[in-house]
Amino acid sequence: MRAFATLDDADIKNKRVLIRVDLNVPVVGGKVTDRTRIERIAPTIIELVDKGGKVILLSHFGRPSGHDPKQSLKLLAPAIADVLKRPVAFAEDCIGKEATAAVAAMNPGDIVCLENTRFHVGEEENDPDFVAKLAALGDIFVNDAFSVAHRAHASVEGLGHKLPSYAGRTMQAELEALTKVLETPSRPLAAIVGGAKVSTKLGLLRNLLARVNVLIIGGGMANTFLAALGHNVGRSLCEYDLLSTAREIVAHAEAKGREIVLPVDAVVAQKLEANVQSRVVSVNAIGPSI
Repeated sequence: MRAFATLDDADIKNKRVLIRVDLNVPVVGGKVTDRTRIERIAPTIIELVDKGGKVILLSHFGRPSGHDPKQSLKLLAPAIADVLKRPVAFAEDCIGKEATAAVAAMNPGDIVCLENTRFHVGEEENDPDFVAKLAALGDIFVNDAFSVAHRAHASVEGLGHKLPSYAGRTMQAELEALTKVLETPSRPLAAIVGGAKVSTKLGLLRNLLARVNVLIIGGGMANTFLAALGHNVGRSLCEYDLLSTAREIVAHAEAKGREIVLPVDAVVAQKLEANVQSRVVSVNAIGPSI
């Protein structure tokens, strides 16, 4: 039996629905180049609209330091509208007079996208005052951003304490799949973990090692483990301050009889740019500066 509320439990009609989504999508030349994340959240948004909710989209985009037009969600509004086949309004801020006015002008079934939450330092700090200002814009909170659910940020974790909260359909599907796999798995059980940083997933890695037989680590975070085991990773992203932590995790896995699988080869290039010449080499052949 699930221990979280879903849209089946929510009264949506005429309600202002703050929905946390992940719109951190790739953009080149002002155009979205991959709409996968937008397509995944579309069913939840459309369901909320069809049930008569006033749908207010919250998301971060990139890692801005203050207001940055190049990282404005305004760039994404046309792609969101195209995927949803519905009009999507845009507010120039996620709190304050612009956001308040945009929400006040909504009718049931409308959709508005608020500006990048990370334009405010209170987002990543989970600042109570910032949380309160976000919460004032909604009647209920729906979290459909599974990919950022590990972050204790204002629009992710903070709002869940201020408003009646529900899992969106994407979040629901992920949680139900995880529950099945972790509580009644078929063995041997393997987990694949990626992402950029080890630091944001330390708790997850330790928790998984207690449950799985094999832990497969990829993405940028694999570099930290490779470096911890003595491999060069060139100029790639690597958390060198966590090398000892990575070694501890490897040792813990060995002590528990768990297997950690890391990449055996890598795509290397002189620059991290589109269309740059690259080649595949063994991780043992990566130099200190490539």
